[in-house]
Amino acid sequence: MKNNVISQIVPRGMTYQSYSEIVEKLVSEGKSTGIEQTEKQIEFTKLNASRMRRLDKTIKIQQEAISAFQAVNTSQTWLVILESWCADGAQTIPVLNKICETNSNLSLRIVLRDENPELMNLFLTNGTRSIPKLIVLDEDNNVVTTWGPRSGMATKMVQAYKNQNGVIDDSFKQFLQVWYNKDMGEAIIEDLVKLTKQSFYLENN
Repeated sequence: MKNNVISQIVPRGMTYQSYSEIVEKLVSEGKSTGIEQTEKQIEFTKLNASRMRRLDKTIKIQQEAISAFQAVNTSQTWLVILESWCADGAQTIPVLNKICETNSNLSLRIVLRDENPELMNLFLTNGTRSIPKLIVLDEDNNVVTTWGPRSGMATKMVQAYKNQNGVIDDSFKQFLQVWYNKDMGEAIIEDLVKLTKQSFYLENN
């Protein structure tokens, strides 16, 4: 069942360039992706377009990490579930694109959450439809590993704040975006280097 759903959806996946163009078009039209079209989501889409453009120019991947990603010697699809209004997604998807550019075996594809509920429901996080969600697939669309919606470091910060305050409020969300800006994708890259090495080890032992 899972493999059938994935195999049907992968061909519909967008490239990063196509996704970026759609986001820019939505901004010009005052819209967002997703079922709802709230003012908040439209404003986040506008902010996220700017974040993505900035990260496209500033992300740097260290050679040690590049070597880890280049060790993947079979074709993989990095399928990401996303929406234009997702702040975590805007900080993540440019990093995933830069990673996939290091190795021609890695193909990044993006699908929208609200248009693919059957896929999203297969990859819930603690029972929630949290995004972004990365699903790494082998050449037969078997799941190699998953990641998301945030790096391990960001997840710890979110959980600590929630434990102390009960909810994630706008103040913390602003703090998290400032942290993302300073981190420049390093925590995400670190997580994915570990996942890539673990997956390589399991496949070869």
